[in-house]
Amino acid sequence: MRPFGVNWMQRCARLLAGAGLALIPFLAQAASEDDPWERVNRPIFVFNDTLDTYALKPLAQGYQKVTPNFVQDGIHNFFSNIGDVRNLINDLLQGKAQHAGVDTSRLLFNTTFGLAGFIDVATHMGLQRNDEDFGQTLGYWGVGSGPYVMLPFLGPSTVRDAPSLIPDAYSGAYPYVDNVAVRNSVHGVDIVDTRANLLKSEKLISGDKYTFIRNAYLQNREFKVKDGKVEDDF
Repeated sequence: MRPFGVNWMQRCARLLAGAGLALIPFLAQAASEDDPWERVNRPIFVFNDTLDTYALKPLAQGYQKVTPNFVQDGIHNFFSNIGDVRNLINDLLQGKAQHAGVDTSRLLFNTTFGLAGFIDVATHMGLQRNDEDFGQTLGYWGVGSGPYVMLPFLGPSTVRDAPSLIPDAYSGAYPYVDNVAVRNSVHGVDIVDTRANLLKSEKLISGDKYTFIRNAYLQNREFKVKDGKVEDDF
């Protein structure tokens, strides 16, 4: 088994790429007590944002410019298919039998008829993708989120969600690929693809970027843990 550090770093860049941008539709004001460590979180956010601005974002823009759309779609579908394994595992841990059935079917159809997942035939069949992770599983069983945490390289998280990255890392393919060159190359493409899909969302950020991303992340996590059954207290 490969050392834990390898698996951890494999998750870092992908989560940094998200940096909360995919969570924009769920933006709302978060209570100040959710971020008691803001004085520490802000400098870490600046570090992450600088790294993204000068390294990851330019790579994503170049990738999007030179790669045909149908190739981008195929690559994105391929990695989404791998992510369905994580969804299925957490469906089962939460006792969501129907969701587990859907995600199992998605894996089977996309891996076979979809040519290893490059074509998302399952969605066209009406099998909509679920989005589950171990942090949501803990929340489903009553574990509170705890304070907001900005992690170096990984981006926005909470005291509950940060340790949950460990079991989620083992649901992906990377820890089980022995060829280092292949593993790193595939993972690099995954990172750039993820960041490229967030370029449009980035334009919606307004005001203080740190606050915007923090509020979006916290509200989105609550939304996902409660399966969309969130009361609007604002």
